[in-house]
Amino acid sequence: MSNLIQVDIVSAEKEIFSGEAQMVFAPAAMGEVGISPGHAPLVTKMTPGEVRVKDNNGNELAFYVSGGLLEVQPRIITVLSDTAERAEDLDEAAILKAKEEAEQALHEKDSKIDYAKAQIALAEAAAQLQTLQRLRKRSGR
Repeated sequence: MSNLIQVDIVSAEKEIFSGEAQMVFAPAAMGEVGISPGHAPLVTKMTPGEVRVKDNNGNELAFYVSGGLLEVQPRIITVLSDTAERAEDLDEAAILKAKEEAEQALHEKDSKIDYAKAQIALAEAAAQLQTLQRLRKRSGR
């Protein structure tokens, strides 16, 4: 049995990553899961958060996903998300602005506000910020 597994991370717009990995960590609905070669088949929902891929050289790559599906098959892991991007490509200023707008929308008493959408936007912004903070901590920035 190989000590590597194929990983594909795909957003609605494009393929974000395709390569072999030693280990993958993902924000599953029931909590973070770790997947290594030989893992049992699995299909689960993901929450907004960070997907970490330990590549075949032992480097850890970080990606943000807005949620979606995680599928584990004997030789391949597929991450499908509406929005996915490399953690280093996240725009902190834009995230902070989106977070502030979502917080304002939740605090206003206007009946025209879609609270569910505002809560989702706030959760996604918080997950993006956490992904950036983890990336900086790992890289010592």
